[in-house]
Amino acid sequence: MLYNRDQRVGVFIDIQNLYHSAKNLYKARVNFAALLKQVLGDRKLIRAIGYVVKSETSLGEQSFFEALEKAGIELRIKDLQIFVDGSKKADWDVGMAVDAIRMAQSLDVIILVTGDGDFVPLVEYLKWGNGCHVEVASFGRSTSSKLKESADLYINLEEKNNRLLIRGGARRNRNNYELKK
Repeated sequence: MLYNRDQRVGVFIDIQNLYHSAKNLYKARVNFAALLKQVLGDRKLIRAIGYVVKSETSLGEQSFFEALEKAGIELRIKDLQIFVDGSKKADWDVGMAVDAIRMAQSLDVIILVTGDGDFVPLVEYLKWGNGCHVEVASFGRSTSSKLKESADLYINLEEKNNRLLIRGGARRNRNNYELKK
């Protein structure tokens, strides 16, 4: 599929995956507003949805969530699950997949912003079952090679990191999330 301005695009962002990749690889934070502009280009955005998990303390998270919403990202929020043995679970894989499948009929292009290889079956289903063009955007060094291969287009955010990463000097809340656009 050729890139054109009339494509209807849905962007599904695994916020935790990107946040932790940027933190571990670059000791930096993601500028999510710039990220959205980068992956979308001049195409028509139908919806951008970010998937987040509230932490145990949730100090300062509300400001981060508000900054994401100001950037044009609709949020899906769930609480961190803590089990009796003390283990924790915090993922949105199934929710993100269901939303992408549910919206696929209204979209020409689906952009998954994640490096998680668990999304390979979703990419294949969207391409072959729904006829969507599927793009994946993530930091290459923390991305499943199978996920890169399965996408119609892979966007390596490491090549764009000067525009997408924020290193020091920005106003931060207690959880080190970026607060300004």
